[in-house]
Amino acid sequence: MIREMTLATGFALVGQMGFADCADQVGLCETPSGGYHIELPEDENPPLVVFLHGYGGSGTGTMNNRGMVEPLLARGYAVMAPEGLERPDRGGTKSWNFYPGFGERDETAFLTEAVQDAANRFGIDPERTVLGGFSAGAFMVYYLACVAPDTFTAYVPVSGGFWRPHPEACDGPVRLFHTHGWTDNVVPLEGRLLGGGRFHQGDIFAGLEIWREANECVDTKPSGFSTTDQFMRRRWTTCADGSALEFALFPGGHNVPQGWSDMMVDWYEGLPGG
Repeated sequence: MIREMTLATGFALVGQMGFADCADQVGLCETPSGGYHIELPEDENPPLVVFLHGYGGSGTGTMNNRGMVEPLLARGYAVMAPEGLERPDRGGTKSWNFYPGFGERDETAFLTEAVQDAANRFGIDPERTVLGGFSAGAFMVYYLACVAPDTFTAYVPVSGGFWRPHPEACDGPVRLFHTHGWTDNVVPLEGRLLGGGRFHQGDIFAGLEIWREANECVDTKPSGFSTTDQFMRRRWTTCADGSALEFALFPGGHNVPQGWSDMMVDWYEGLPGG
């Protein structure tokens, strides 16, 4: 019985690993600065969603989240899951270089390199690229969008934001749709202290104020409200041309929630030129 369970578990893991290849090639797509996994839809020249894993996660784990990946593929989007940096000080745990001391790789250069590599190898459309991420991956999305908003056409962080001290200002305009759990206790809406007080996750609502300023919004109050299934949404539209800012809360904790992929694609495709 134990042997049968072991074999069954092994077959299941082999099946999951199949989702983490380099399109139709076995293994990681390697670039000079790192590597990524990618899965392609049937469409030619598809748009691309790049999704960054959380602290301690992996690109393989991202691709194994079929509840997130398969709706994107069904909508005609390629899905890329880059691998974060291994941190020797944390036993090889993977994360992203969004904060001083978290790594030496230029993540903007690496992700630009990965997108161009995917365009050359697989024909994805480099002019229609969305950068998302979860938790530490969302931290990375925030910081990249702040300093280099033209790198991707839109940004869709989930459960992550800035750390304190917050940036004084960000470049804009930016097109950003932030999703967060109401009961998230890992990245609370109000932020939290880490490392005995050495680090401080920032306040999500303070981060939204930074984005409103970057987008030159004329008022702090939202322009409109809506609901999509479990998501309670608020948006700011009286802002600079070419910008977009929306925030969605869901009644859950620290996760990528069910229904996020379709909601995000609907938002992106509803943007001017989306």
